[in-house]
Amino acid sequence: MSLPAPGRPPPGRLAEVAPGLLRACMPLPGPPSHVNCWLIADGEGWLLVDTGRGDAATRDLWRGIFATSLGGRPVTRVLVTHFHPDHVGLAGWVCAEWGAPLLMPRSEWQRTRILLMQDEAELTELFIDLQRRAGAGPEHLAWLRGAGFPYRGSVAPLPRSFDPIAEGDLLRTGDRRWRVRIGAGHSPEMACLHDEAGGILISADHILPRISPHVGLQPTEPDADPLGVFLTALESFLRIPAGTRVLPSHGEPFQDLHGRIAALRHHHETSLARLAAGLGPGLTALEALPLLFGRAFEGRQLAFALGESLAHLALLQHRGRARRSETPEGVWRFEAITS
Repeated sequence: MSLPAPGRPPPGRLAEVAPGLLRACMPLPGPPSHVNCWLIADGEGWLLVDTGRGDAATRDLWRGIFATSLGGRPVTRVLVTHFHPDHVGLAGWVCAEWGAPLLMPRSEWQRTRILLMQDEAELTELFIDLQRRAGAGPEHLAWLRGAGFPYRGSVAPLPRSFDPIAEGDLLRTGDRRWRVRIGAGHSPEMACLHDEAGGILISADHILPRISPHVGLQPTEPDADPLGVFLTALESFLRIPAGTRVLPSHGEPFQDLHGRIAALRHHHETSLARLAAGLGPGLTALEALPLLFGRAFEGRQLAFALGESLAHLALLQHRGRARRSETPEGVWRFEAITS
């Protein structure tokens, strides 16, 4: 098995980040440009963590890796951190190729199964309704209806059974012991893996080196507080030693875990303070975008931005600093509570 020097490997190649721990970068069609997938020596084979999107190009890259870069050893298990297509996309295919079991948090597996079975036109209408409540105009809503929210096209069918993993579970892979740590907010129950003895945290999308993960209000849970859940989950990761090496799903491995958590919390708290100061007699999520981002969006990025705006406004509401009302047109307005 021939490995390139440490660093970001090109598509279809692997890089060694630690003994018995390999990195693959699978390309994505939009930002972020890639997703990191990890291969961990697992007895006579490899545990694969995340798979990239379920498209033909990514399948071909994995076929090349399986044929030339695993030293003749099989994939023995597949672990998916959460339900998003760039993570779960090819899990069912890899499991079928190798006869390998799937490990996944229960709610993430259930979310994937539901989305694979749900009518995509109905799913699109759910998102359109939430975007309308956020204050989106007719042009954006028409664009969303045309673009849709495709899921099945980028996620292969899952195995009919799986091995659920949960907070605190211990996974043994050769000489390594991985403790499952759950990061929530970006998704319901995202699995992160901590090897305390080796000083390594596979952080999935929960803790990224340069950007904050997308945390948006979802149409199926309009009264939830996803940003509050995310910030609480971040706090729990401070129990992991500060010098731990962090392997994120997007971007480069880094250290200073506690510093990055502090930076993420500061980013959101600063945004919340700016938003609270600017609410006045009331704003829609669309009208709040300049307070949060200071730039314009369109298309899919506007949809994500509106979801994030709603999540920030929902947290102010849950903290008792804002109240939500509804206009006769069904649009939500949030106004400041000053006393």
